[in-house]
Amino acid sequence: MASETSWERVATWYDGWVGDHGSEYHRQLAIPAVLDLLQPGDGEEILDVGGGQGVLAPYLMDAGARVTVVDASPKLIAAAKRRHGRARAARFVVGDARRLPAVVGLEPGAYDAAVFLLSIQDMDPLDDVVRGVDWALSDGGRVVLLMTHPAFRQPRHSGWGFDEGRKLTFRRIDGYLTPMAVPMKSLGGGLPTRSFHRPISAYVNALADAGFVIDAMLELPDLPPDRRPGRAARGDARANAEIPIFLGLRAIRR
Repeated sequence: MASETSWERVATWYDGWVGDHGSEYHRQLAIPAVLDLLQPGDGEEILDVGGGQGVLAPYLMDAGARVTVVDASPKLIAAAKRRHGRARAARFVVGDARRLPAVVGLEPGAYDAAVFLLSIQDMDPLDDVVRGVDWALSDGGRVVLLMTHPAFRQPRHSGWGFDEGRKLTFRRIDGYLTPMAVPMKSLGGGLPTRSFHRPISAYVNALADAGFVIDAMLELPDLPPDRRPGRAARGDARANAEIPIFLGLRAIRR
C-alpha cells in the first residue's frame, strides 16, 4: 500500500509543514469551511479520509465527535498517532481510500459523516473512493469535500495575468473539462505527488451515481495579501477576493 502513494516519500516534510494545528491556510480557511459544512455533533462517528497526519482530528474532537483517520501513508499515520494518539476519541488507520471496505478496522454503515480535507484531488479513480464512502456511511450520513477550486486553481494549467488595456488582473485558465493527472513539485529527488484535476461535474455526478444528494456548496476566496504566508502571491487584492481558491461540497446519503 505504501508503494502506491508518493505521499509516503514526502511525509516528513508534510508533517513538519502542517504541524499540530495546521498551516495558515488550514487554520484560517480550510478547517473553518469544513466545520461549517460538516457541523459535527456530540457523539458522532466521523471518518476522515486521506486525513494525513491527523490535523483535523482535534477540531472534530473539540466538537464532541469521535474520529477515525484513514490514510495510505504509514509515515503520516505514525505522525498522526504521535501528535494526537493520546486522545481516546481518535483512531488512526493505514488504508487505501479507493478500497475502504478492505481496510482492517472499518465497518460498513458505522459512520455518521465522512470528510475529505484537501485530499480528494490526490485520489483516483474517484468512483471507487465515493463508493467506499457510501459503504462506510449510515443512512442519512453526510460527506464533505474541500478541495482547491477545480475551475480556477488547476496546478500548472492556470495562473495570473494582467490586462494592460483594462488595468485588471485576471485568472488565466489553460484547461478545465479534460481530467488530468498533474505531477507536483518533487522533493529530495523522489517521485512527485500527483494532483488529479477533474471538472466540478465529475464530483457532482460521482456523488449522484452513488446515491448522494448535494445540499450545500462553498467557494472561498484567498486570504488578503497582509495575511498570506510566505512570499506575496501574484494577483491583486480585488482579484484574489473575487476568484475563489477553495471549493467545498456537502452531500447527503439517501
